[in-house]
Amino acid sequence: MNLRNNMTRFAVITGFLGAATVLAVPHATATGAPANAEAVSGTVETTKSPGRLGPLTDLVIQRIRVSDDVAASKFGTGSPIEDPVREAQVLEQVRTQAEAGGVNPDTAVAFFQDQITASKAVQNGLFARWTAHPGEAPTTRPDLGPIRAQLDQLTTALLQELKDTEELRERPIACRVQLALATGSGAVRERLDTLHRQALRTATQSVCRSSEPTVQR
Repeated sequence: MNLRNNMTRFAVITGFLGAATVLAVPHATATGAPANAEAVSGTVETTKSPGRLGPLTDLVIQRIRVSDDVAASKFGTGSPIEDPVREAQVLEQVRTQAEAGGVNPDTAVAFFQDQITASKAVQNGLFARWTAHPGEAPTTRPDLGPIRAQLDQLTTALLQELKDTEELRERPIACRVQLALATGSGAVRERLDTLHRQALRTATQSVCRSSEPTVQR
């Protein structure tokens, strides 16, 4: 089967899985429903999203949720969302941990660059929302220290998932089907609003390889 036929089949399967996911979670709110902005606990939750990429997706969603706390800690303080020095430190730490853990360091860095981009998008979106609607702004300011400790925990767990799912992620079509299943279910179950759903798409855009060679018959 050539690549075009594979992609057609992928589109059909993805549509079916998306419909199945929505039917499986009838009580979830619509796209515009607010995300839960409560602080993420210090322990990594067990996976709830289905499929082989469920654990990875759930960790990504947890990291996106932490972005809400980062935004709350910075809002009204003059602290910038962009922090190139901190970002470089995080990516260098990721590269070191990836090499030590047997994960392709370039793949890991690209994946975590997406996590950082997604986090900044959430922070910018929340800043804009809170500025326009002061009544929705947080009334407490979380300490960045524990938040960064939680992010470090998630980094370790995410790197392990990258390693555990390496074989699947090397097969683009199968990977995208599994990713669509996991992210679709996770977004509905966690009641992510538009801002956080877009962040989830950004954070998972490099999970799967971009192409698969055509098989000649």
